Amino acid sequence: MFIRENRTVCDDYMEVDIIPRTLTAENVASRSRRGKKQKVSRPAQDKLNDKNAKRYLLELLNGNFTDDDLMVTVTYSDKYLPSTPDAANKCARNYLRRLEYRRKKLGLDPLKYILTTEYDMDENNEYTLRVHHHIVMNGGLDRDEVESIWSQRIKGTSKYEPMGRANTRRLQADDLGYQDLTNYLTKQPKRKKRWSASRNLVTPERLPKRDFKFRPRRLEREINTPDQGREYFEKKYPDYNIVDVTVKYYEMTGWHVYLKMWRRVGRMNR
Repeated sequence: MFIRENRTVCDDYMEVDIIPRTLTAENVASRSRRGKKQKVSRPAQDKLNDKNAKRYLLELLNGNFTDDDLMVTVTYSDKYLPSTPDAANKCARNYLRRLEYRRKKLGLDPLKYILTTEYDMDENNEYTLRVHHHIVMNGGLDRDEVESIWSQRIKGTSKYEPMGRANTRRLQADDLGYQDLTNYLTKQPKRKKRWSASRNLVTPERLPKRDFKFRPRRLEREINTPDQGREYFEKKYPDYNIVDVTVKYYEMTGWHVYLKMWRRVGRMNR
């Protein structure tokens, strides 16, 4: 048995999985290409509640957004309630295009966003949960303006009226970055969700796997100390601030360690 280190980075944020492997398992498993960075596969649009999708979302949020950015929730009044989720997504994208136009007009950086559409429908394709959207976006625009753009021109006039409610707040990081926000966006697993993101986001990358960095006996001894090996791991990753150490034991494979950390000198120094 040996220990493998898997690292996933997104800008200044990094997650590390430290897992036991056996030579037998290595011979059976298909061998991936080593020595090069690999983009993390983007989860399917309707798989936001999947464990790996939640993790991908956390990496995206931590690698691309700061507390200078915004969380926007928009809903629909009865007059403008879309009949289908596809129609709702079209409304949301029109909204994002208008925000992008406004940013460009003001000379701001291009819009960056993560959009989630939440809803639920019965067998008759009628909403049992009214469709609404959560949007994480980069800051720069005044919050009142962001909310006012969620509107529709009244036919035959030059006036606009709200399409529903819009609520905007500043992002607020927790000890793990945007873990609380990730939990919020993926809450209620039985509800249907779709999500998408702008193409200009920094995407998570898997660094080349590293084997034998950790010795099994030493690793087991360290993770069973009161701090679960935090001091030990800090020496292994001197360029990072470790913000979380999660240790789990599995009967079939043994001890697994999951680390979350931020680069000490970087855009987000936590």
